[in-house]
Amino acid sequence: MFDVKKTTEEIIKFIRNYYKENNLKGAVIGISGGKDSAVVAGLFARAIGPENIQGLWMPCHSKENDKKNAYLVAKHFGFNIKEVDLTNIYDNYVDNIKNIYPNIKDENLTDANINIKPRLRTATLYYNAAMLSNIKGGTYIVPGTSNACELYVGYFTKGGDNVSDIMVLGDLSVREVIEIGKYISVPNQVVNKAPDDGLSGLTDEEKLGVKYDDIENVIKGKYVDNDVKEKIMALHKINQHKFKTPMYKRK
Repeated sequence: MFDVKKTTEEIIKFIRNYYKENNLKGAVIGISGGKDSAVVAGLFARAIGPENIQGLWMPCHSKENDKKNAYLVAKHFGFNIKEVDLTNIYDNYVDNIKNIYPNIKDENLTDANINIKPRLRTATLYYNAAMLSNIKGGTYIVPGTSNACELYVGYFTKGGDNVSDIMVLGDLSVREVIEIGKYISVPNQVVNKAPDDGLSGLTDEEKLGVKYDDIENVIKGKYVDNDVKEKIMALHKINQHKFKTPMYKRK
């Protein structure tokens, strides 16, 4: 049985201890309008105070409703949020690549285009963290927002949303993240929103071809239909390269 109160208190204590041990000041958090970033922001607001959080809404051909949700989360938890529009940067980047490869087809760019967006966002988060560390006279870090189900199947962009300084949801399933979200009063329209990357126009489960509940059951050793389990394990296996970088060592 998942003890949401105990887990929430432990995460908040974990954050506070890490900040104290490393003499840190604040956090820069990408606020997507989804539940994961909202829960992370809510936990950090409780742990270090909303005045020490800088939220960033970073649209890149994004949905207007996601913006509304991002600003709703910031207002709800009382932290500052700013918009850094990456749309033109993204468009110029892709256009430059097309100029280098004039014969390339759009369908060959689909995955590359999706993955460059979180990489641009990660660069933006760290730029702001470095800037605020200088302005505020104390170190700002970038929390990650990935949960255990995403990590298990490698559902993240290498060099993008997997890059962070501290992770607080990485041992929690999507269901458990939702429970914490409800416990810390994340707005209903955000915590109950179907998970999506805000990039591809598809929900996470549509992209993955499996349900998050089934991923959780596989992680916890519970029964899952064999065909579904095989698909989940195939995703888990094929994405292991995202977790480690091989390095040649001389004999």
